[in-house]
Amino acid sequence: MSAINATPENLSEILSGEDVALTSKIPAATARRTPYFETESGKRFIEGTLNLFKNAIPPLLGMLLFVALWALVANSGGQIPGPSETWTAAVELFSDPFYDNGPNDQGIGWNILHSLYRVGIGFGLAAAVGIPLGFMIGRFDFLNRMLSPVISILRPVSPLAWLPIGLLILQKAEPASIWVIFISSIWPMVLNTAAGVQRIPQDYMNVARVLNLSEFKVFTKILFPAVLPYVLTGVRLAIGVAWLVIVAAEMLTGGVGIGFWVWDEWNNLNVAHIIIAIFVVGIVGLLLEQLLMLIAKRFSYD
Repeated sequence: MSAINATPENLSEILSGEDVALTSKIPAATARRTPYFETESGKRFIEGTLNLFKNAIPPLLGMLLFVALWALVANSGGQIPGPSETWTAAVELFSDPFYDNGPNDQGIGWNILHSLYRVGIGFGLAAAVGIPLGFMIGRFDFLNRMLSPVISILRPVSPLAWLPIGLLILQKAEPASIWVIFISSIWPMVLNTAAGVQRIPQDYMNVARVLNLSEFKVFTKILFPAVLPYVLTGVRLAIGVAWLVIVAAEMLTGGVGIGFWVWDEWNNLNVAHIIIAIFVVGIVGLLLEQLLMLIAKRFSYD
């Protein structure tokens, strides 16, 4: 009706009103939207993708390269089984890891547990002796100067060189293996603990003297909190040494254990099982180290 009665004076107002009406009928979907990657969720998606690429892709490429080189060596005419053959043997091996057909025929699970048992005892004894000894060496200068030459001579000795001494004194293979683990893993704990005590700021000890604190108070309130990160570093290094040593010791002493199992598979010319054992030893050692690193982060002091 307004269009019929339009005049030159109100024509522009009528057209302007119709433009507004038409604009109001345009669907909201046709309005300009913010691109997804400019939104907060889009930015988080991009950041998560970049973090995934930085953290996951390089290790994955490294493993793929390792498997490719392994397959290349296996296919070059050598006697080393390839990845697919080893995987098939591993699936069969771990389908029943805890079978028991007698002392000389047990599943790989039992062998791993026996090795961990020996490592636990030898490592525990080393911690019980090495950590307090490290505190005393770091705390008392006279004791430090007295024992430093002995530690400097004994620490570089190969772990297996201690095995005949253990067999001579203990007369049995089992305690001799534990002895080798003990003597090999004690040094990192002694040296790291002593270094931590010696690096405590002298101001802390001066305050302890001014307050006339007892030796027990000095240990619990000053030494232990300050030295704990060093102690845990020594413990982490020691468990790696202990796990390395047990494989070699069990190869020589026999019995049930991952080291003896590797040697037995070599006598049976089962190279695939030897490669599986290498991976098992590496994975178990990595898990032990990661566990101790988590404990170190949990109990570290600033």
